Amino acid sequence: MAASEGGVDGGPLFAGLADVSISGDIPVEGEITVPVGSRSPDEDYSTLDEPVKDTIMRDLKAVGKKFVHVMYPKKSSALLRDWDLWGPLVLCVSLALMLQGGSADSKDDGGPQFAEVFVIIWFGAVVITLNSKLLGGTISFFQSLCVLGYCIMPLTVAMLVCRLVLLAGSGTISFIIRLIVVVAMFGWSTLASTAFLADSQPPNRKGLVVYPIFLFYFVISWMILTFTPQ
Repeated sequence: MAASEGGVDGGPLFAGLADVSISGDIPVEGEITVPVGSRSPDEDYSTLDEPVKDTIMRDLKAVGKKFVHVMYPKKSSALLRDWDLWGPLVLCVSLALMLQGGSADSKDDGGPQFAEVFVIIWFGAVVITLNSKLLGGTISFFQSLCVLGYCIMPLTVAMLVCRLVLLAGSGTISFIIRLIVVVAMFGWSTLASTAFLADSQPPNRKGLVVYPIFLFYFVISWMILTFTPQ
């Protein structure tokens, strides 16, 4: 009541605060400036003013990093965070070119076989992605295509090794070597893809998602193992 009456009588309520001063020796805590490097490099990032060479090199480095993640598979979101389809496209074309010209039909020049491999890979990846989404997967359509496409890399390496082995001959030893390589790369592709996609599926439905992936890479592996040049 005394403070209230003082205010009513005309006297200022906080008259004594005007005489309070802060000594220059007392440091004032806190910063009112924003550090220059506090913003994330990914924020407000634009490639409009970036040279084309830098853009291409950055994209190539991103694709190379994804290849490294596939070669050393582990539960990671690296392929899911910054997805792209350049790597899968290159792998698909490379695998189809190496499978082209097989002796399954000697009357054919191998042209339709390229289309068959291309369609099998992309159609299979689309079917697996749709199956994953219908089972409650939490990743997007293109993220799943990215993972499945990049994980073809071990099988592409297996195809390259098999073609080199076939240059030396096509006997029993050659078949055994190719069988070991293809089986190893098949397991690598399956484990790598499931490692990236495992956390995006409901725990009670992982088996239903892994089985189509197993079948997808098995078909590609069978095509590689049974390939014989003309």
